[in-house]
Amino acid sequence: MKRQNNKQRILLICASFIMALTIATPLSAKQFTALVFTKTAGWQHDSIPAAVSAVNYLSQLHDFSAVHTSDANAFTSENLGQFDVVVFLLTTGDVLNEHQQSDFQKFIRSGKGYVGVHSAADTEYDWPWYQGLVGRNFVTHPAVQSAKVNVLDPGFPGSEYLPSRFLWTEEYYNYGPEHSDSLNYLLSVDESTYQPQAEWDEVKSSGMGDFHPLAWYQEYDGGRAFYTGFGHLSTSYTNAMFLSHLYGGIYWAATGKGIE
Repeated sequence: MKRQNNKQRILLICASFIMALTIATPLSAKQFTALVFTKTAGWQHDSIPAAVSAVNYLSQLHDFSAVHTSDANAFTSENLGQFDVVVFLLTTGDVLNEHQQSDFQKFIRSGKGYVGVHSAADTEYDWPWYQGLVGRNFVTHPAVQSAKVNVLDPGFPGSEYLPSRFLWTEEYYNYGPEHSDSLNYLLSVDESTYQPQAEWDEVKSSGMGDFHPLAWYQEYDGGRAFYTGFGHLSTSYTNAMFLSHLYGGIYWAATGKGIE
């Protein structure tokens, strides 16, 4: 009887230890948290629902938390404090007021991350700080076409799944000059393999010439920023290569970790 009581006591102690360990280290803890922001004040892409679904899929595949909103009121210091990265997913135009801009700046300056997808470069033209964050402005684009894309940095997260060059179909943006001198380029498109010329009323472009970047990253004002020009077509968000590229950017911006 005494021996049985001792066994029960030992089992109770073990159960208490396991319970305490579970509370101290939650089994459901995610590796980072992302705010996915899709507000538009200009052109609205039909691919937004597919893009949001793709990030939700990536969050399940890679065990991170993703919260979607198109409400700029989410940009308060109190709310942003729970996130590691903010993804401007196909945003356009003037999406944040002055107070929201200030709180977002504080977020980045605290060491957090930003990801811009496609028309994030067509966002907040009148805010110089954001233009430095995204790196380059959208100017114009020709029709959707297939073209040869070159990988410039195979060591960046997500690039390990990309061939050194590949054929890709996209609405290839022509970009303006750099707004930051610390951009590290990941992808470029070969303009000799498609027609880069575009004309919109008074806005004309013959392309960007020998070097036409598509994706880049940088450390910026205490935080991290990643941008990709991919993402116009809804079908892109079911492509494994693009999803690897997109997750690599989210992962790096959220954590600052690489693979080399």
